Amino acid sequence: MRVLIIEDEKAVGDVFRDFVAGLGHQPIVTTSAENGLKMLWSERPDTILLDVRLPGMSGLEFLGLPSVRDSGIPVVAISGVASEDQARECLRLGAFDFISKPVSLDRLSSVLSFLEPFARSHQRADGPGGLLRRPAPRVAVDFPVRIVPGNGTVWTGTCSQLSATGMRVRSQVALKAGLTARLTFTPPGGGAPVDVGAIAVRRDPDATAFWFLDLPSHESQRLRALVEQLQR
Repeated sequence: MRVLIIEDEKAVGDVFRDFVAGLGHQPIVTTSAENGLKMLWSERPDTILLDVRLPGMSGLEFLGLPSVRDSGIPVVAISGVASEDQARECLRLGAFDFISKPVSLDRLSSVLSFLEPFARSHQRADGPGGLLRRPAPRVAVDFPVRIVPGNGTVWTGTCSQLSATGMRVRSQVALKAGLTARLTFTPPGGGAPVDVGAIAVRRDPDATAFWFLDLPSHESQRLRALVEQLQR
């Protein structure tokens, strides 16, 4: 997994670089949000570790850029002067997670491990339109989905397309790329409800595309069989 580290303190950046490399990932380090913005396209990272307090463009300003939001790349915000308001603002702007300094390397390892299946299974689009997963058979459907993001708010939506690796969801609430949530739904044909972590990778005018992050193999097989059945 390619991890872009935006950190202006060299010593801290070196720690992150060595730790990320020790986990088997590929670190890419820069000291400013301005350079990070360029590397967003030139280096094509899978995730970003972002210091909130940076010289020049701040981490909050970086998060607020449409090009960053539309990229769909998960951003983990990190701050040494952490407050509840700051954390809330980072998450409101689309950060995947917020970690205060001094950073717990166990916590950082856990976050990167959660994102790794997402990074392994995608291929990136050539332009700023976002991320695309390798094509998987999908089918048009129409069933309700319960959406619960990290803040605990409960939304409802309707699944319009389903595959074994993700779904497209119509909802009255605008679900931005980069949002992570628990999706709960009962597939057509009944059976036990599916509860899965997912990340929104693309926002289209009529729906939001989600990738499943932690779908158990037996549930993936179940959805694959259902898609094949509905395609006949």
